[in-house]
Amino acid sequence: MKHGKRYNAAAAAVERGKAYEVADAFNKIGEIATAKFDETIEAHVKLGVDPRQADQQVRGTVVLPNGTGKNVRVLVIAKGEKADVATNAGADIVGAEEIIAKIQNENYLDFDVVITTPDMMGQLGRVARILGPRGLMPSPKSGTITQDIAKAIADTKAGKVEYRVDKTAIVHCIIGKKSFGADKLKENFDTLMDAIVRAKPAAAKGTYLKSVYVTPAMGPGIKVNVRS
Repeated sequence: MKHGKRYNAAAAAVERGKAYEVADAFNKIGEIATAKFDETIEAHVKLGVDPRQADQQVRGTVVLPNGTGKNVRVLVIAKGEKADVATNAGADIVGAEEIIAKIQNENYLDFDVVITTPDMMGQLGRVARILGPRGLMPSPKSGTITQDIAKAIADTKAGKVEYRVDKTAIVHCIIGKKSFGADKLKENFDTLMDAIVRAKPAAAKGTYLKSVYVTPAMGPGIKVNVRS
């Protein structure tokens, strides 16, 4: 793959094969994230689990202390009092059957997170094939099927992210923006890593944290010293 001059210059600034201490990795991010926009910073964690086994799934949510830097558009599917609660709590879009029909018939996807009440899940099944592959289908594990709509909205707006191991045993997760600076990015990263470590399945054997990389959206990955 051919890269541009900016990417190649950033790659040259990262010592190949070196595992950076956490603080040093985020200082380096500040040097190499040179795009003209505020780059998203991500963490990629390779785990020693077998995702094909039900008892080795790693999935959960965590509220990053400094948020994600992203304006999250929240859709709440609820009726009656819960719909009123959602509107007052700051949901961007609130609806019920009419929104489900719009998703189904018009492929409406102008939102980032879907929160719903348990009683609406039966109807949401009609759009599971649309929402599921995009990671938008509500689930109890992500806290997006709940009676406490106000708290779910507040947590999401505050920077709640979902981490989930993929079929290659890697967790990919946003941890902020370049503009956060090294200290805030490190704080978010530490919070995410603590959650992933706590979520280690009892069935996982051997080394749990295989490798960890942090990377700007438009730049090379930086390997992090797992022990640090």
